Amino acid sequence: RHPLATFFHLFFRVSAIVTYLFCDWFSNSFVACFVTILLLLSFDFWSVKNVTGRLLVGLRWWNQIDEDGKSHWMFEAKRVPTIAASTEAEARIFWLGLIICPVIWTMFFFSTLFSLKLKWLALVIAGISLQTANLYGYIHCKLGGQKTISRVTSRLFGTADAPKRQSRRISEDGTEEHGKTGTR
Repeated sequence: RHPLATFFHLFFRVSAIVTYLFCDWFSNSFVACFVTILLLLSFDFWSVKNVTGRLLVGLRWWNQIDEDGKSHWMFEAKRVPTIAASTEAEARIFWLGLIICPVIWTMFFFSTLFSLKLKWLALVIAGISLQTANLYGYIHCKLGGQKTISRVTSRLFGTADAPKRQSRRISEDGTEEHGKTGTR
């Protein structure tokens, strides 16, 4: 069990949302609110990407740039599901937090846009970007990289499975890595 990782998985996310909602009540400084929320979002991104994903669900993702300047996205998942019954709740909390928070930031985007509070728009876009980047990475990890995703979509839409170039590596600790190559 990882109660501390579960706490911090939700703490930074919820703190950023609560601070965004109530920052005007406690401070008249737009800059102080902006920086505080951006720091909370950054702490959340880092902790989810580097710590809680690995501990709570056994997944991680990262990006590597090779010597030629090509970007390689690496998606890693443990081969054998090691989530015991005691940590199923932690995995559920991980996925719910990962899915619900980008939806909340998207609602903030529309409310900011329609209320014409355009100075907050950059912050809301940063929140959406950081939250959805983690969601995107972990969905790729969960589904097994691009190869599995194309197989799933081909089943859904009835198209032939087009083979994609896929790098795959099994590391010493029994995890499987899927790499998707692309250029930026």
